[in-house]
Amino acid sequence: MPIRINSNSGNFGDKFRKFLNSQRETLNDVENIVTQIITQVKDTGDHALFELTKKFDDYVLTEDNIRISESEIENSYQKCKTQELDALKMASSRIRLFHEKQFPDNYNYIDLEGVELALRWSPIESVGIYVPGGSASYPSSVLMNAIPAKVAGVKRLVMVSPSNKGKLNHLVLAAAKISGVDEVYRIGGAQAIAALAYGCNSIDAVDKIVGPGNAYVAAAKRQLFGKVGIDMVAGPSEILVVADNKNDAKWIAVDLLSQAEHDPLAQSILITDDIEFANNVEEEIDACLPLLDRKDIATASWRDFGAIIIINNIEQAPEVVNKIAPEHLELAIDEPQKMADKIINAGAIFLGRRTPEALGDYVAGPNHVLPTSRTSRFSSGLGLIDFMKRTTLVGAKESSIKKIGPAAITLAEAEGLGAHALSIKLRLGRHSDA
Repeated sequence: MPIRINSNSGNFGDKFRKFLNSQRETLNDVENIVTQIITQVKDTGDHALFELTKKFDDYVLTEDNIRISESEIENSYQKCKTQELDALKMASSRIRLFHEKQFPDNYNYIDLEGVELALRWSPIESVGIYVPGGSASYPSSVLMNAIPAKVAGVKRLVMVSPSNKGKLNHLVLAAAKISGVDEVYRIGGAQAIAALAYGCNSIDAVDKIVGPGNAYVAAAKRQLFGKVGIDMVAGPSEILVVADNKNDAKWIAVDLLSQAEHDPLAQSILITDDIEFANNVEEEIDACLPLLDRKDIATASWRDFGAIIIINNIEQAPEVVNKIAPEHLELAIDEPQKMADKIINAGAIFLGRRTPEALGDYVAGPNHVLPTSRTSRFSSGLGLIDFMKRTTLVGAKESSIKKIGPAAITLAEAEGLGAHALSIKLRLGRHSDA
């Protein structure tokens, strides 16, 4: 049964804090196992990669078959139904357009002391994308990770994904083609992340790794951060729906289940000011669960991590939402924009009764790679600038260094850094002070 928390109860504060601090993932031996895998790949390269792929994916990799050929990608593209390709192309177009509008500005100016100052943005040269395999295939994940990278100007875009007896889902490969992915490899797990970070005979290293994965993939990204850049360490998916009693209870129920079906560890939360409506939603969930293809996953998620929070007035919702800091937030109320203006902690906000979160997963345009586990308090979803970096430029002339140099000398000497101070003194003709 999902947890129920009522703001009218005397222990609401304690119960809500416990709810906020509860963990949905247990690392167990994951970190140690991943450390061993990373070390193997770092030390022995292809040998470890091939051995681990045989162990975990039951597939024999070689230097000749590790990379998916252009012809295999094209064949997969041709296998897609016209309707599927049209949907992928529509999603691609909308994602591309949204991210094209995110380009930051370069700027330069000369300040009052005559110093030339500038900031310049440039794309990361090479990026690796991890695409999950497992119980479902996600071509949408390819689009959401690859398109912003290519829009940003990434020259080399590498995709890795675990195979099923050497085969990748045809829609995943079609999405890679549509998105402009340059290289595709049939490898997965922590070993794929390690290969992207360190490189091996079959795969050159990349500068940054993005994309979701299981606990082992997440741990590998966490451990290798610093060797390579990463987007985030994402946890299980989550949705929070703020809904009043004017909604169709079935709509809200299915929206909650749309995240529950992702993962037994996913979390679905309803906030409402109407107990009867909450009861109706729960009844609809119970009715819908047996009908889902992924009913076992969704049932476990709703049973173990589902939550219904009852508040006195729907206007109280922003305070609760900001503390939860959800990945996805639906505002199924009369004036959603008015409430959205009060929300500062959410990965993505879906406005109104006719904007289900599923639109954002596929075709709305904004990225569906979003911060989970309350990390929207301090981080954002994937965007164009995640595939770019900024460089500052400084240019001083004789007249300008005379104006600002003495202050720099004073600070350098205060910090005990004599060479710093001397490098400026020499340019001021004060080398005799050294």
